[in-house]
Amino acid sequence: MIQLYQGVDIVGIPGFKGICLRNGTLLADIFTERERMYCQSRKDPYVHFAGRFAAKESFLKALGRGFSPSGIDHIFQEIEVVPDGSGKPRLVVNGWAARITKRRKIQQMSVSISHSADYALASVILLGEQ
Repeated sequence: MIQLYQGVDIVGIPGFKGICLRNGTLLADIFTERERMYCQSRKDPYVHFAGRFAAKESFLKALGRGFSPSGIDHIFQEIEVVPDGSGKPRLVVNGWAARITKRRKIQQMSVSISHSADYALASVILLGEQ
């Protein structure tokens, strides 16, 4: 039987940017080097950082795990949002995130990110077997 998992998250960009500017290590804690390089190459990097953060949260929600401060470790580093050849975002998972997707028999992962001047929204859909 096919199982569909979905997660969605929205992030206020101005607030997220403020938190990042106040905490000098936050971007390195949350985003991989490849993600940071991509976002920092964009005209407004915080729009792209916020979208990727929303995607990571959406992925965790789709798994039914959500985010809890006690379990953060480097989970956000294990969920990576990278552009494919056409620029469409795609998910790459490693470590704990990869083990959970394997346990859930996830065969396909889809992520969509959208943003305006004030908000970034992401939706993740995982397709697995039950």
